[in-house]
Amino acid sequence: MRYDYLFKGALVADGSGAPERRADVGVIGERIAAVAAELDGDAGQRIDCAGLVLVPGFIDVHTHDDLAVIRRPDYLEKTSQGVTSIIVGNCGLSAVGAVLGDEVPAPINLLGELEDFRYPDLASYRAAIEAARPSVNVATLIGHTTLRHRCLASQQGPADEAGIAAMREHLILALEQGALGLSTGLSYDSAAQASTEEVCRLAAPLAEYQGVYATHMRTEYDGVLEAMEEAFLIGRSAKVPVQISHHKCAGLKNWGRSAETLALIDIRRLGQDISLDCYPYRAGSSNLDPGQVTADYDILITWSAPHPEMAGKTLQQIAGLWACDIHQAAGRLLPAGAIYFQMHEDDVRRILSHPAAMVGSDGLPCDPNPHPRLWGTFPRVLGHYSRDLQLFPLSTAVHKMTGLPARRFALRDRGLIRAGYFADLVLFDYQRIDDVASFQQPRQAAAGIERVFVNGVQTYAQQRLSGVRAGRFLSRSRQAG
Repeated sequence: MRYDYLFKGALVADGSGAPERRADVGVIGERIAAVAAELDGDAGQRIDCAGLVLVPGFIDVHTHDDLAVIRRPDYLEKTSQGVTSIIVGNCGLSAVGAVLGDEVPAPINLLGELEDFRYPDLASYRAAIEAARPSVNVATLIGHTTLRHRCLASQQGPADEAGIAAMREHLILALEQGALGLSTGLSYDSAAQASTEEVCRLAAPLAEYQGVYATHMRTEYDGVLEAMEEAFLIGRSAKVPVQISHHKCAGLKNWGRSAETLALIDIRRLGQDISLDCYPYRAGSSNLDPGQVTADYDILITWSAPHPEMAGKTLQQIAGLWACDIHQAAGRLLPAGAIYFQMHEDDVRRILSHPAAMVGSDGLPCDPNPHPRLWGTFPRVLGHYSRDLQLFPLSTAVHKMTGLPARRFALRDRGLIRAGYFADLVLFDYQRIDDVASFQQPRQAAAGIERVFVNGVQTYAQQRLSGVRAGRFLSRSRQAG
């Protein structure tokens, strides 16, 4: 047999969670052709994998890259860290379905500028992805906030019958065209007035399409348990899986409460399908919200429209320079972006270790000074948490980034190193892999990533893009029965 690529002597962590093993892997075209202890045959390129680990391409389940991958299809931020597939449309914010007026309302403005929103339905977005052919595969959820802005005259109050009917019509069309499910961002002002009943009724069509309900819950602060119960109720009502987005216990008073939240998840999982994603940092990032300003922890300003010179300084430092309190400083900075050091490291580790937890970067590609998670999430899990802290074995870390998310979001023939699966592959040095990106210098590619393949095409090698892209749009696969 002649292979296009033949990986020889790799330590293979196949994405299933099973212990890694030595194996050869042969690729023909866009698929993995064979996996065995020893493979013979000719190859267009034989790759000596001595001392290296071969894994499925990482699936970033929580991104806001909807428009970034079209504007910049050479998406170095993700490809350089081994990501081969991304899921967009999270937190109630999707480019798909957005029909806007004269400006982009917050928080939809996290995705891009007004001229970038040109996708009233999923078919038009899919066509744009296929035309751009980015360096990663792309799948999308449909955002509740996006639908509210399209279908409701006002965001101040729950949707009426006509509004719900209109939102459902657009959601069903997107599901017919291959969307993964529905996402909400109920903590944002634009969706905070939505009732539980509104979300339940909007989510009702998901079951027919085997979709997922993914939620940035109403709060991750003091009322986190109540917010979780609402999410689980919506899942039960719609009879669909629930994905808790970027699970955390935020705010000084809630540090340590992940023991409670994870215990609740374990109890509810006995009766329904629940999973979660998280990022491996104790800081989050979003727009600067005056309601979240506190002296309990650092808040780093990443951009400010009226005061761009303050980017890179903490709110406390800025208040000192201006001889005012932090709340006054925040008001003068708006609109602005911020990184909130709102979590405790013990909670980060506990959540990341949970068997239902998968990895999502939640990076903001439009931020001029982004959180380092945009560039470093997946190498950080492998290098810092698995290798250095030994929080979990290598095989578990890989499973959280590959096989587990592929199964959750029904990405057919992805997430495993198995004959017949797509050749989304990452070759890396486990001893050297590291997240180089920092809060001070976030735009830095990871160390230790040797090669990245997307659909059988080598997309990244020797610390640079190959110039060949093979990403495509991924639809949710519907299982029979």
